[in-house]
Formats: sequence, C-alpha cells, structure tokens
Amino acid sequence: MRLSRRHTLAGAGALAASAAFGLPVLSPAQAQAPAGAQAPGFYRYKIGDIVVTAIHDGFGRRPLEGFVRNAELADVKRAMAEAFLPQDALQITFTTLAIQHGGKLTLVDTGNGDSGAPTSGTWMANFKAAGLDPKDVSSVVFSHFHGDHINGFRLKDGSAVFPNAEVLVPAAEWAFWMDDAKMNAAPDGMKGAFAGVRRVFGPVAKDVRRFEPGKELLPGLTPVAAPGHTPGHTVFALASGNDRMMIMSDTTNHPALFVRNPDWSAVFDMDGPQAAATRRKLLDMVAAERMQVAFYHAPFPAVGFIAREGNGFEMVPVQWSSAV
Repeated sequence: MRLSRRHTLAGAGALAASAAFGLPVLSPAQAQAPAGAQAPGFYRYKIGDIVVTAIHDGFGRRPLEGFVRNAELADVKRAMAEAFLPQDALQITFTTLAIQHGGKLTLVDTGNGDSGAPTSGTWMANFKAAGLDPKDVSSVVFSHFHGDHINGFRLKDGSAVFPNAEVLVPAAEWAFWMDDAKMNAAPDGMKGAFAGVRRVFGPVAKDVRRFEPGKELLPGLTPVAAPGHTPGHTVFALASGNDRMMIMSDTTNHPALFVRNPDWSAVFDMDGPQAAATRRKLLDMVAAERMQVAFYHAPFPAVGFIAREGNGFEMVPVQWSSAV
C-alpha cells in the first residue's frame, strides 16, 4: 500500500495530537490491526463501604416476534427503533454481581455456566480477570431459578463451581420449583426448567438455606419480594452508610422495552399481570427515592438510576469511571 504525502501528514498530525493529550501512540501496524475480542467484562463500583463488581456473562439473541406478550409487534419494533436497536431480534445480556464486604465475597446469581447460548459463558473468565477466585466465594444468593441465573453454580458434568459457598435461595422459589406435584402438572415446555433446578440444587439440597423477604440476609443485603416473573422472584436492597442500591434481578428485561413500557410483559414472565404490577411499583419507588439500580439484563455494566418519563420510566446509566 502506497501512502500519499497528504496521508503521511495527516498521520503525523494524529500522532502529534495523541502525544499532546497524553494518549497512547499506536504504530501504523497497530492502528490497522484487526479487532479481536473485547477487554474483560467486569466493572467495579462502591455502595458506601461495599465493593460491587459487575461480571458480564455474554449474551443471547431472542427473536423479537412473540417476545412481548401483550403488545403489538409493530409497537415493540418502534420501541426498539427509538432506542437505536435492531428490529428483528433482541440481544439479551447477562450481568451478575460480586459483593465484597467485611472480608466476605458474595455472589448474586451465577450466570449460564456452560449451559447457555454460544455467545454466553464468559462469566468465569471475567470473574478471574477481576482478580476473584471461586474458592473464595463465601455465599451465593439466588434471585430466582431460571437457568441463566443458576446454571453457573453447577456445570453440565455435575461439578460444583463454588466449593466453599453457602447457598441462599428465596423460600417461595424453592417451594415452587422443588414441588413434585407442580413439576408433574407443568406443561412439557416447562418440565426441563424443573429438571434443571433439581440438577443444580439436588446434590446440596439438605444444606440450602431458604430465606423470607424483609429480613437482612447478610450485612447490608435485604431481600424484597418481587413476584410475577417467577413465584418467588426476589430483588435485593443493598445499603452501606448513606448509599443504597436496589438489585432489580429480572424485574425488567431490556430497559428500552420494559423500563420505558412497564406494563408490557415478557415471554419469560410466568404471571404477566403480576410481573407488570411489581415492575411498576419497584420502578416508581426507586425513581422517587433516587435509588441506584442494577439490572441483570440491562446493557453492561447494567447500573444506573431510574427517572420518570411520561407513563413510563427511563434508565439513566451511571457515568463510567476509572476510580472505584
């Protein structure tokens, strides 16, 4: 490739500008190198004295048709277009939280493990890139029992990923999914979900700690009932000093759809009307209290605030910072 005098001068100007602003200077070979994988997907921030690390577990794609059960496809496509998103399919991301407080390491949900879409399963690499070790996890707290939240706890071969962790689950969620009568009565499309719950938790069932909402579970972490998505779906209030955050779990799927349109129901909501009522109640509360929020399915790092907007709400992402 031959470079003209104009290209050479332009390149020299760019190099000078980079140097002036203290930016790294790339060689021509580096500048033209093909893009590879993203940098490790973790992001740290603090809630008071608590260090929270968002751990990215990749994404899955879901066709848009049929995804929102109580809205016309044209309206859903319009919402996607307004958010500058594709109108044929939704890219659903997965973000768990690792909480470091008082010398303890707690996880809220565990991602897909090796059971998710081919574009997921990045959780462990990102967890280790963040300087964290599975053997140091003291507690794993689950929001609910859908596979993208629990399968990272136990791999397909049956191996446990967090050998030293106490397991804490919502009592109502456990009662539903571990009920043989409910499993036998479930439609064929749900029987696999029941089997998955038993695969993950069966080997440790006698040691699983079941909790009720409203009572502090671990220092600074209090479960809040949020039914509808599943019978025992739970969100968590995290507090330290004057700082508070609501870990919203699956209260919404993608915010462009379900924060802006809280009365819409995703195909994954087991009780659509109840899920919508829970969603509106929680979004209204965190907006009124200007409480920070973290979502499981929001664009990474999936943390921000909620503002009222017309008949719905808007997620306002936090400003990314190199400081924790």
